[in-house]
Amino acid sequence: MNDVLCGLAANTALPSELVDRLIAIADADIAADLAGRADLSHAQAIALVSRVEESAEQLAYEGRLTAADIDPAAQPHAALALLHEGVGRPEWARLLAADPLVEHREKLAACPGLPPDVVDLLAADSDIRVVAELALCATPDVAARLAGHPHAEVRRAVAANEATPAAVLAALTTGEGLPPVQRCLVCDREETPFAHDPQCARLDCDLLPGASCDGSHESTVHDTQHAVLQNPATSTEAVIGFADHPSTLLRWALAARPDLPSEVCGRLAVDGTPGVRADLAENPAIDEALIRVLAGDPGHDVRRRLAHNPHVPLDVLTDLAGDARIGATLLPRIATASPMEVEELAQSPNSAVRMLLAQRRDLPAGIRDALAADPDAKVVKSVAGHPGLSEARLRTMVDRHGSRVLAKVAANPDATPALLEDLARHQPPVQKALREVARHRDATAPALLVCLADKRARPIAAGHPALPPPVIVELLTDTDWRVVKAAAANPSLPPAVMSDLVPQL
Repeated sequence: MNDVLCGLAANTALPSELVDRLIAIADADIAADLAGRADLSHAQAIALVSRVEESAEQLAYEGRLTAADIDPAAQPHAALALLHEGVGRPEWARLLAADPLVEHREKLAACPGLPPDVVDLLAADSDIRVVAELALCATPDVAARLAGHPHAEVRRAVAANEATPAAVLAALTTGEGLPPVQRCLVCDREETPFAHDPQCARLDCDLLPGASCDGSHESTVHDTQHAVLQNPATSTEAVIGFADHPSTLLRWALAARPDLPSEVCGRLAVDGTPGVRADLAENPAIDEALIRVLAGDPGHDVRRRLAHNPHVPLDVLTDLAGDARIGATLLPRIATASPMEVEELAQSPNSAVRMLLAQRRDLPAGIRDALAADPDAKVVKSVAGHPGLSEARLRTMVDRHGSRVLAKVAANPDATPALLEDLARHQPPVQKALREVARHRDATAPALLVCLADKRARPIAAGHPALPPPVIVELLTDTDWRVVKAAAANPSLPPAVMSDLVPQL
């Protein structure tokens, strides 16, 4: 890979005539960066495809090519991309449905709006991967038809398809009303009974760990039930019986469904697997009474996930904040707290509660500033990224709490150039803060020069437009390819240097 030319290909300031010169010498790596340019003209896109055919697929997905630009026989990946975007031609689908490469037919099966005759061809494909892909993306009527397919892998795909009718999904949980399954991926390849060793050392084996078949295709049937439980189109009545199923994975999937009746929630709340209870704890389907029960659950992850439940009462959340190690994240219940609740939370004697509130970025100025002056560094660190904080307040945060808040202050969108320079020079250096300074839109050249001395901040700083042009040019010969590419992509690289870097034919 030529890192300089790849960087130039992504440089937003690269003149159009240099884009043309790059296209003329592009390889696959350079073409990938050129194809992502927002200013690439239609003529340049056509020229790029002529030079590097592999770029046609990316350009098609990005809307740079039309059906008139594509020869489906010579550029099947581009044709498939346009078909997937709904702007291909029906005759392409008919051509590709007979393509000898399974990968092409499999991609075709995922395209929407295929002609009925093409759908029929794909549904009868000799390779089960193609039929399964079709089942995963099929319309309701086709999904219903494929639910009776003799191969279990196709039925598993139907079970995951959100367009599958609810009645069909219900039938897939038990198999009732459907013809018996005849094959699965396991018995396609192995003599039954067979259980795949999770530590399988065979390099040519792609069966999933634990895949098994004793003639009943049990692992794929289990996976089908799991897909049905995860499918939001499945009716509640079809899944509530799984609350007592011996499979932990199935009970676990059930616990996350937002349509569970309270009686089922109550049964899952005493499940012996902490993961089941944890998913249930975050489920908005549980009522307040059960929330209060789960708040006393011995499982740490149960209590932590309960804090993420959008309906958790604030008094419960306040209790959880102290010992559930929730971390610096904006919880749903905090995000929707009323103005009165926000005031109460801001005055909480529990610093963990104030820290959670400080994650909001729409706080009233008075509360924001009070949290910025909080004596607890965790609270200050949480509020440090809030827009609207003055330079004086940000500096006071750093004076009081030092390295603990430096990175968050550096990431504040209103951090001034002067403050960023001081943060970059802070002793001892804080590496994360240097990376934040390096990517800050208002970072100055002096601050960026300091960031270049840090190994992890250096590639970020190399791409910053405030970096002096002579420094950018020097970085083009750096030993780190990431720095080289970032410098070449820097829009402040002098145009004359750009021109010298691009070979002329």
